[in-house]
Amino acid sequence: MSDPTSDRFLRACRREPVDRTPVWYMRQAGRYLPEYRRIRESHDVLEICRTPDLAVAVSLQPVRRLGVDAAILFSDIMVPVQAMGIDLRIDPDVGPVIPQPVRAAADLRRLRPLDPEGDVPFVLEAVRALAAEAGVPVIGFAGAPFTLASYLVEGGPSRTHPRTKALMLGEPELWDALMSRLGESVLAYLRAQVAAGARAVQLFDSWAGALSLDDYRERVLPASARILAGLADLGVPRIHFGVNAGHLLEALRDAGAEVVGVDWRTPLDEARARLGEATAVQGDPHARPAGHVLRHGPGPRRRRGLLHAHPRRPRTGPGARG
Repeated sequence: MSDPTSDRFLRACRREPVDRTPVWYMRQAGRYLPEYRRIRESHDVLEICRTPDLAVAVSLQPVRRLGVDAAILFSDIMVPVQAMGIDLRIDPDVGPVIPQPVRAAADLRRLRPLDPEGDVPFVLEAVRALAAEAGVPVIGFAGAPFTLASYLVEGGPSRTHPRTKALMLGEPELWDALMSRLGESVLAYLRAQVAAGARAVQLFDSWAGALSLDDYRERVLPASARILAGLADLGVPRIHFGVNAGHLLEALRDAGAEVVGVDWRTPLDEARARLGEATAVQGDPHARPAGHVLRHGPGPRRRRGLLHAHPRRPRTGPGARG
């Protein structure tokens, strides 16, 4: 295994010079690789997540085919939630479905604290095996408390999150208890992944973009900040990523990660200007004008950005060119 100080991906996370911009795939194998689709013909997503051999095989597919600079564990953000005692399923083309949502104090009692070694040993086994085989750094990840809470309260995906916002604003004590329970478990989950061999971690807040800046700072940021602070002693890069969250960039930074991730909606030069030189920027190659951020002068390339590709449904195979 290469030394972290000389690794391209980790160096970029730490805002150190690299020979080229590192790239990795946000959706792991995603929908675009035929070898992944073959596995999905006989295994559902949660089955793959719970089977270390399958999770490792899928995690390695983009590394072996495309030579990317990091491997993210194939899993789902709802895996630890299920292990905390919540009955859920992942429906194709829908996402997580929770038949009995968490909307009252009595419901919260069903959500027990996560013990990673006892509750999700298959995840840690997969991280250990992937770290041994990948040849590139392994990224551990977890869903941020707000996103997990939104699935729990809504009972599934939502565009507007009305029940979640009603709970957040109308029952602040219950909301804080839910965020605290989720935050403590997410922190334990990420620390366990690092102990198993992950060399960077990403906190996904897929639904944070649905919030106003004021609501995010007051009701959501504190829980995410506690998670990121609780990882600081491990010495691994921390990435904080929100979807459709361009209006929250500075708040995502203020939560305490070394790297802030932006999606295709936010141009990388805009993110760089707003976040400043102390924060590394991770972005999507579909976001124009990426070249403005990655331009460099003579000598060693002091690139401050990382690219993650977030593949969408393809009309052709992975060898196609646009």
